[in-house]
Amino acid sequence: MIEVKLNDSAKKIPLNSSLEQVMDLFSISTKGIAVAVNSFVIPKDNWPKTIVELNDDILIIKATQGG
Repeated sequence: MIEVKLNDSAKKIPLNSSLEQVMDLFSISTKGIAVAVNSFVIPKDNWPKTIVELNDDILIIKATQGG
């Protein structure tokens, strides 16, 4: 297990987890979100091949509507 920061909360995840696996692990809905790792936005197509590393800072941003 390694520790990462997910929206400013420390979380433990299995070693060599992909970004897609992290989303599944924490049951995060992938509709209408953007994900950045260490301040770099990761396109959804790259989530399966993006391996999350120790102390990575993952930020999930949800799209909202309003006026």
